[in-house]
Amino acid sequence: MQDNTERHYSLDELCTLTDTPKRTVRFYMGQGLMDRSEGQKKGAYYLEKHLMQLLEIKKWQKAGLSLDRIKSLMHQGIDELVPPISPHQLGMIEIWSHLSIADGVQLQIEANRAELTPEQVRALSSVIMKEYERLIKIKEK
Repeated sequence: MQDNTERHYSLDELCTLTDTPKRTVRFYMGQGLMDRSEGQKKGAYYLEKHLMQLLEIKKWQKAGLSLDRIKSLMHQGIDELVPPISPHQLGMIEIWSHLSIADGVQLQIEANRAELTPEQVRALSSVIMKEYERLIKIKEK
């Protein structure tokens, strides 16, 4: 026989599992980043959803997002494999693709910032190359 009851966590357990101070967990709840605990006072406990919310917040913070942006994402229910890129900041490292179309003509793409998959980047590059060739043929006529 299998027990279908959901695991309960104390605040200490939740904090240990996520390496987060108690004060921070309380702050996140106060800011609406996390759901409030179940129960009250000494009977308060946390569920798997609280653990997942806290891990999600930590993931987005590591990606450089502000708490306001994280709150917005969490309320939209967005859970992407690649966190959205925050606005350009000094010292930020980005990886750009460069497509040489012709001498003096180059396409530069930062796929994450442009929110393009590798397949979309290849398709865009192909379309641009074909259009450039078409323009050159028109110019030569």
